[in-house]
Amino acid sequence: MPKPISVKKLIQNLSMLGFSGPYSGGRHMFMIKGDLKLRVPNPHKGDISKSLLSEILRQAGISSSEWNKL
Repeated sequence: MPKPISVKKLIQNLSMLGFSGPYSGGRHMFMIKGDLKLRVPNPHKGDISKSLLSEILRQAGISSSEWNKL
C-alpha cells in the first residue's frame, strides 16, 4: 500500500512514469499518457490519502511495487 503523498510529489512521480501535464480541466487538473487521461486532485491542505492514491494508481495502471521504486 502506498504512503500518503503531496499533490506536487504525485505530479513529479507521474511525470517520471511518462505522463505529461498537468493540464487544467473543468474541475480537476489531468495528466495524459497515450490514450489515458488521468484526473489529478486539486491541491488542498495536507496530503493525498492512501486510499485515494491507490485509486489513482489503479486507474493509471501502476502497480504499488512500481510506484514504491520512485
